[in-house]
Amino acid sequence: MKFIMMTMLLALLIGMIFSAGVILNNKSNLDKEKSSPFECGFDPRFISRLPFCMKFFLVAVIFLVFEFEVALIIPMPLKFMSIQIFLLILVAGLFYEWFYGGLDWMKQKNKKCNF
Repeated sequence: MKFIMMTMLLALLIGMIFSAGVILNNKSNLDKEKSSPFECGFDPRFISRLPFCMKFFLVAVIFLVFEFEVALIIPMPLKFMSIQIFLLILVAGLFYEWFYGGLDWMKQKNKKCNF
């Protein structure tokens, strides 16, 4: 019990030291070089949102869902019935995305996508 309390106290102390360091080291003056556009020409102060194809968002969401599910599956043995149902739902979702063209990059459904 004493070890847990000391560990929590040490973590709190380190967090407070880092927070104080960030607050005390705050540089509010803007450097001309740091506020200039990046190599790609993007100006970070004025352009807040650029149009992009929703296909990229769809692929990112699909990747996150399937990657998270795979990360949950790996440590679990496959002898439980609930895990097999979980795998069945995962494979059904993959086939659903494949059937409806969510994974097909060659067909361009939206004309606003320039890739």
